Amino acid sequence: MYSYSSDVRQALRDNPDGLTVSQIVAITGANQNSVNRLLRESFPDSYIDRWEYRGKTKYLDAVWCVVVPPQDCPKPNRAKNLTQKVP
Repeated sequence: MYSYSSDVRQALRDNPDGLTVSQIVAITGANQNSVNRLLRESFPDSYIDRWEYRGKTKYLDAVWCVVVPPQDCPKPNRAKNLTQKVP
């Protein structure tokens, strides 16, 4: 069984404006239920950025994005943090 987890995450990272579930399904070929489950339960860095009307209907679709950490994001020095005492 193929996991679409990395494909879904890559699709969202490649589209910083976000994607709807339907768009993710079209790009990755994943099952719609699987994509919904991944976004809601497996990706702690995914969030709904906005809602858009589906065509000319009254229905709204969530536009999902993922947080992309910057390349120069500082990382803690674990050795230093482990030796410091918390007051």
